[in-house]
Amino acid sequence: MGKKAALIIGLILLLLAAYWAADYFAWFKNSAPIEQTKLPISDELKTNEPITSDYALEEFASGFFVPWSLVFTSPDRLLVAERSGAIRVIENKSLLKEPLASFKVSTQSEEGLMGLAIAPNYGQTKDVYACLAYENPRGEMKDKVIVFDGESGKEKSIVIDNLPAAQYHAGCRLLIVENYLFITVGDATDRNIAQDKNSLGGKILRLNLDGSIPSDNLFPDSAVWTLGHRNPQGLAWDSERKILWSSEHGPSIFDGPAGGDEINLIEKGKNYGWPIVSHDKSKAGLENPIIQFTPAVAPGSLMYYSGDALPFFRGNLFFGGLKGEGLYRLILQENIRQKPRLEKIPKVNFGRIRDVIQGPDGFIYFTTSNRDGRGTVRANDDKIYRLVPKY
Repeated sequence: MGKKAALIIGLILLLLAAYWAADYFAWFKNSAPIEQTKLPISDELKTNEPITSDYALEEFASGFFVPWSLVFTSPDRLLVAERSGAIRVIENKSLLKEPLASFKVSTQSEEGLMGLAIAPNYGQTKDVYACLAYENPRGEMKDKVIVFDGESGKEKSIVIDNLPAAQYHAGCRLLIVENYLFITVGDATDRNIAQDKNSLGGKILRLNLDGSIPSDNLFPDSAVWTLGHRNPQGLAWDSERKILWSSEHGPSIFDGPAGGDEINLIEKGKNYGWPIVSHDKSKAGLENPIIQFTPAVAPGSLMYYSGDALPFFRGNLFFGGLKGEGLYRLILQENIRQKPRLEKIPKVNFGRIRDVIQGPDGFIYFTTSNRDGRGTVRANDDKIYRLVPKY
């Protein structure tokens, strides 16, 4: 081969290498590392412009320690469950100095006082349901659901006890729908119990309000409603379609590939796959999420908006992102099993977000969770914010 031919071939190879390098580095530049990505990379999530902005953002209250759950007992009175065991009270927009109650709870890590739910006939009974983690005399961690008086704070009864729990994957979100109590129970870091029909771990449970088992539950004499869950921490009732939704945390490396957070449509007797499948994997007989998040956003709650104050949000799901540090909105499709559109609500730049609820006024209330050991603590954290109409 002559020098001229060799020079031409070398030049061609150099040009091809340059073209490949340009293409590679362009891809690399536009692909954020997984650990730095705040949202899954997909067309649905390119939300530089808000889908709607006809609302304002307000700080409502501050000075809490990891507010895990919120319930209104009246339009002007809000109960706040702090993970450390206290029930705090906000009356007429003012936080009372003394807690209504202080329950003894386990506080090793993520567990403690968690979900709250208010009885449908609260006006007569004053009943509030609460889920809390504790250590029994043998040193085992368990969850239990109790009823306490929402005016005096006194414990009245135990609804269910000895639920599997651990310092991670303890659950425990409560929701009352049509006089049934739904309870999320995590797998307590033992992934195998999620598929064990004799264990209440890794399940969503359904009970009568007095703790008895409904006759039409999945299994005779069992509280199990659905199985195959890892760590569900959000429940929401779609009052228009009569559908139950849940949010769930995906694996955390020690028990599977990171990511795989889920939003699921919950139906009686269905198996949601953990630990057999996760992320985008599927298998016959197991349910797929309507949307999954990789990298993780860690959904810590779920709410279906049905109010009139913010009509442009009606029919949407909302959840708080812990790792994802934001308030997320899911715009459901006409075919609800299709992947929804997603908006990360602009200007909610307050760190980790836990609970989100619809208030009696139709406003959307949500809590920060920056004092939970994984966030950056800001002045007067933790706080409650709300979305209100622009007047």
